[in-house]
Amino acid sequence: MLQEVTFRSYNERDNVYGWIYVPTAKPKGIVQVVHGFGEHSRRYLHMISSFLDKGYIVAADDHVGHGKTAVENGTWGDWGEKGPHTMMEDEHALKELVCGMYPDLPYFLFGHSMGSFVTRDFIAKYGNELAGATICGTAGIFRGARELAEKIKQAIDSGRSMESDSEFTEALMGWMCERCGEVSIGNEWICHDVYVQRDHAADPFDAFTKPIVNRSLYDFVQMMLQIEGKEWAEKVPTALPIYSIAGDQDPVGEYGKGVYEVSNWLVDTGHNVKTKIYSGYRHEIHNYADIKCEVEAGIITFMDGIADKL
Repeated sequence: MLQEVTFRSYNERDNVYGWIYVPTAKPKGIVQVVHGFGEHSRRYLHMISSFLDKGYIVAADDHVGHGKTAVENGTWGDWGEKGPHTMMEDEHALKELVCGMYPDLPYFLFGHSMGSFVTRDFIAKYGNELAGATICGTAGIFRGARELAEKIKQAIDSGRSMESDSEFTEALMGWMCERCGEVSIGNEWICHDVYVQRDHAADPFDAFTKPIVNRSLYDFVQMMLQIEGKEWAEKVPTALPIYSIAGDQDPVGEYGKGVYEVSNWLVDTGHNVKTKIYSGYRHEIHNYADIKCEVEAGIITFMDGIADKL
């Protein structure tokens, strides 16, 4: 069963669009899929189907400024005026909605890329409401983010909050094809498979070719900065199991270094975290034909190991 739901965003302006997928079996738990920057939740249909097959209810939405939420509200690349916690608070609102419909089930988060940043922000505030969390394609200290934040803030203070300065986006992410060889689209860093690249670039619900306003890009950078270091990790409940996965050719995680930075922050503050790196793969490990089933099976094994004991 598939249900579409809407709820008011934390930004007090947009209606967020989400979906609840229910298996035709007694559910063993719920997993909420949190998508990344410039994409939408239906890019995870293969993963969602795998979770359903194993008895999990799946919840997913399109963030403010993204996907159907952006289309329906007319707000591509504009996340509103409530700051870097907006998406995290929206994900919590979706969780509360789903738990109201399907109570007393173990609840998990899966977040990829920016979705992993949102998930890390979420578990620092609401981690005690979860049974476990998977972070995929995450970043440690994101290259150049702190310096860029100062430049974007200057532009905002000068009255360019709602403008889209492409040089800021280029400075933040333009380097990510540095190991990709010949570049023709600009998104080659997500996956080696040219068909995944083309699908991502041509998807009308993706914001790959759409500008992001300076205010929202600033919030994106602030989102990354607020989940850095042991100061962040100390806010996460130590009882929360965490599974971190990534490819070692993923520039977001600095080719594995940043992924281990995050895991080490957690381990050093007493957390139970398992880290798995897939050698030879770029950012979207869940979209590689040869390993996506393995990636999904690893997440399911992580969740089953918790849900089956509850």
